[in-house]
Amino acid sequence: MIVLVPAYRPGDRLPPLVAELTAALPGVCVLVVDDGSGPAADGVLAAARDRGATVLRRRANRGKGVVLRTGFRYAATRHGGHDVVCVDADGQHDVPDVCRVVERMRVTGAATLGVRRFDGQVPARSRFGNTATRLAFRLATGRDVRDTQTGLRAYPAGLLPWLATVPGDRFEYEMNVLLGAARVGLPIEQVDIATRYHAGNSGSHFSALADSVRIYRPLLGVAAARLRDGSPAGDEPLAPARRGDGSTVVGMPPPRRGEVASVSRSRRDFR
Repeated sequence: MIVLVPAYRPGDRLPPLVAELTAALPGVCVLVVDDGSGPAADGVLAAARDRGATVLRRRANRGKGVVLRTGFRYAATRHGGHDVVCVDADGQHDVPDVCRVVERMRVTGAATLGVRRFDGQVPARSRFGNTATRLAFRLATGRDVRDTQTGLRAYPAGLLPWLATVPGDRFEYEMNVLLGAARVGLPIEQVDIATRYHAGNSGSHFSALADSVRIYRPLLGVAAARLRDGSPAGDEPLAPARRGDGSTVVGMPPPRRGEVASVSRSRRDFR
């Protein structure tokens, strides 16, 4: 198992996160990919390396999408056949929740999201942003993904070559992954998680204006394509199936005529 941690100007929570992950997931490789943080991050990244992480550093800041693709390519070439779980560097995700998301992915063989509940002390911009993007995604695809911007995502090894080709250099990359999965008919598992917001989520590098535009642009494109093809949103069941353990799965529609699903759906032995 590879834990991929995209980082930009990481804080002091990163080294203990690496230690907690390696303790909870024996044999795991924690891969930190730094997005051009510069010399100011030297100490934190060195401490993460001392706790067992492999640290890759980009010279310039290119965005979360670039960093994630870098990590997926590295995992596929250096650790072929191993699954990947993505975890935010700011300590938002509880390690037990990371383990539950990994377990759900291993059991089902499907991409799995750790979805936040957005109750309690949640920053207003996070609550509003998720509500808006959840509705937009549902209108564009006919599917209910309850947290489209979660950073906690587990992927089986067979998806890594495809993930390395998904477009989008910044936060829109994660939206493009979901839209691509919907287009080619991949199921998406969803597991409820708790989220810890530190200092009102002040460590987030999400730009409310620029990144929102980048996220909504592909959503609008998909919605327009559905209308153009005569397949308006809402023509398929919207509600995800809920299991007894509280997790859900969104069954994606099959590929449209002429589309080729370029990703693996095999249920092989995951590592």
